[in-house]
Amino acid sequence: VQLQESGGGLVQAGGSLRLSCAASGLTFSMYVMGWFRQAPGKEREFVATISQTFTTRYYEDSVKGRFTISRDNAKNTVYLQMYNLKPDDTAVYFCAATTRWGTVVTAYDYWGQGTLVTVSS
Repeated sequence: VQLQESGGGLVQAGGSLRLSCAASGLTFSMYVMGWFRQAPGKEREFVATISQTFTTRYYEDSVKGRFTISRDNAKNTVYLQMYNLKPDDTAVYFCAATTRWGTVVTAYDYWGQGTLVTVSS
């Protein structure tokens, strides 16, 4: 199984980015997909998750109204659209896959290598 994130970069506060995560080696449509992030010196934390059939999406409170998770099962890809970025959003962002439902790191079976998002003030 491989999960490959892309789309990170440097952006000014208030700007936008869209992260992508391309999955291979698994039946993508059977997996709940999540995004997590890890800031320097901090633990990895939950950002957003989406169910297999798009019907349920859940967000960490600090990103609600600013981030949108989506997926394209035909392309085996999950996205994280980020608006109104803040310096506190600076982190390495990881996508992850699970056959369960959860907002904790331990609920997820497969992980990508991460993509760095840096938000300057």
